[in-house]
Amino acid sequence: MAYETEDHETQYCFPAINSSCIKGKRSRHEYNIMYVFVSLLSAWTVFLNLLVIISISHFKKLHTPTNLIILSLAVADLLIGLIVMPIDATRLIETYWYFGNTLCALFMTITGVVLSASLGNLVLIAIDRYVAVCNPLQYPQKITTTKALMTICLCWFCSSAYITALSSSNRRFDTSHKTEACYGECNVMISFTWIVTDVFMSLMFPCTLIITLYLRIFYVVHQQVKVINCLMKGGKCVMEGSVRRKSESKAALTLGIIVAIHILCWLSLYIFSLAGNTVISSVIVNVLTWVFYINSGLNPLIYALFYPLFRR
Repeated sequence: MAYETEDHETQYCFPAINSSCIKGKRSRHEYNIMYVFVSLLSAWTVFLNLLVIISISHFKKLHTPTNLIILSLAVADLLIGLIVMPIDATRLIETYWYFGNTLCALFMTITGVVLSASLGNLVLIAIDRYVAVCNPLQYPQKITTTKALMTICLCWFCSSAYITALSSSNRRFDTSHKTEACYGECNVMISFTWIVTDVFMSLMFPCTLIITLYLRIFYVVHQQVKVINCLMKGGKCVMEGSVRRKSESKAALTLGIIVAIHILCWLSLYIFSLAGNTVISSVIVNVLTWVFYINSGLNPLIYALFYPLFRR
């Protein structure tokens, strides 16, 4: 039963259950503002990413290996806006989870798969741009539409298998460590072994690979610009090759911006998520989580601003 204090009566999420969590309190204005903000953000994210998906799927000019990876990233961003944002917003605003343990596990699995696949797509984008800029003559043979589709499917399959294994293992781990949990929470409890594994698989390896590839890309672009400038000063015509290199460099820069923002959000969220369960860190994690979600609605804007075909 709820107990009374001098000022107010404590409310429980599920009054009929002894182990129920205590329900947080928000004013009516806070409820309205937060729900309106989340609704607009979710609709914005879904609408813009749906435009990217329709554009790439419909127009044959956009059927390139790079754009197929962008399509896969847009699908992940769409799922964030369509599924993850509304459900996570309900948990944040209502201050408790009232969908039950089964749906909690399912939601955490779906969120993990989407985030893992999103990071995998960023790795594929970095590899694609590396080959396009550093080995432009071999790019059409090495990176084909069929190979891109197969790699994207493999990325989603590996993400699903990894998150499913992590969720199943830690669900068993969680059953023996539920003494401090209350009914109405939906949090992830991860064993130390899986924390070490996840730090390597989801943080160190992909981020190091992406940063290394893009450093190499921008170094090669810088060298190419110097060579082109020298040839043009010498009076030689290098228009066709320079235009192609300029296009590839611009694409690398655009996708580099997307990747950089994504990685910064991912790193910040990951570091604070592992920092602990203090009140300050939980607030920071919530803020960084929604910054990460907002990033999913900004990616299509970057495509539209930098790519003339997307704008048309």
